Amino acid sequence: TYLMYYVYILRLRNKTFYMGYSSGLKQRINAHREGNIPQTRKLRPLKLVFYASFESKLKALQFEKYLKTTSGWAFRNKRLI
Repeated sequence: TYLMYYVYILRLRNKTFYMGYSSGLKQRINAHREGNIPQTRKLRPLKLVFYASFESKLKALQFEKYLKTTSGWAFRNKRLI
C-alpha cells in the first residue's frame, strides 16, 4: 500500500470555509468534529463539503495553497461546492 494525501474543505457554522490537508482524512475530520483543532473548535458544527486525494504530498500542498488564493476561491465556489 502507499500513502494518499487529501485536501479537504469544511463549511463552518458561520458559513465560512476552512481548507486543509492530511494523510489521514477520516481521523482529521473527526479531530475537527471533536474540537481538537484550535482553528475550527469554536466554529462547530462543521460539514465536509469537498475532498480530493493525491498520490504526492507536494501536489496536495500545492492544491491546498492554490485554494487559498483569490482564483482558488473562485474555482472552489464555481466548481467544488
